[in-house]
Amino acid sequence: MDGRPFHYLFYTMKPNFYQIMHEAAVKSDSLKQYEDTMIGQGHHDHSQQTKIPLDGSEWIDRYRLEQIVIEKITEKNYNQFVTLMSRLCGEAYSLREQEFIMRFRRKLDIQSYTEDIKPPMVDESGRRYMDGEGQRKTATASVRVWETGTGLVTINGTDLLYFRNIYEREAIMFPLQFLNKLGRVDIEATTEGGGPSAQAGAVRLALSRALCSLVDKETVERMRLAGLLTWDVRKKERKKPGQKRARKKFTWKKR
Repeated sequence: MDGRPFHYLFYTMKPNFYQIMHEAAVKSDSLKQYEDTMIGQGHHDHSQQTKIPLDGSEWIDRYRLEQIVIEKITEKNYNQFVTLMSRLCGEAYSLREQEFIMRFRRKLDIQSYTEDIKPPMVDESGRRYMDGEGQRKTATASVRVWETGTGLVTINGTDLLYFRNIYEREAIMFPLQFLNKLGRVDIEATTEGGGPSAQAGAVRLALSRALCSLVDKETVERMRLAGLLTWDVRKKERKKPGQKRARKKFTWKKR
């Protein structure tokens, strides 16, 4: 024994963790060099077929990562790990490192969308459309989506500015952004009951359900995994006896 550390990352205090980070960085640089070589040879593939598919899986949590490296990992370390690994997955030829990447991902429980997806209907002008209904708290919404359009959005006889809060407008348009259909479909929605936030949630759910009839089954599964088809059952928690509000207590005084 010469007294030297057994690992070249010993003085980081987390050699196993930083060993993984180092390997990920090296592999990322290697994929960039390989991409440059392919471009130089004129064989670069611009499609997504060379990227690793991440659908149906997610990064392991911090607790599981600690079990793998047998070291204590902080939240900051974990965020750095996810950022670096996501960057590696974003490389053009990340499929070449699939074995390394999938060591740190876990498969999600894939469940088929159990509701019967009805085929779209056709209106007088020959355009295909579909209706959907949604709810959130005490608000309900009914949405009709035309497959082809110019991006026209009508809500209770007005445009998208029916919702004054930008976050509510973004929530409604997110399903279209997720499916890359912004400006490609026309929407007509009616909603009632509840407040603006609840109505926006109801319209979003109704819109997502209607869009299911206009996309393939794989896309429907992606929508389900993204939470677009899940009814948000949260409601305001009731006031408790002997308390000021649902959680807040009265001020306690000793004397």
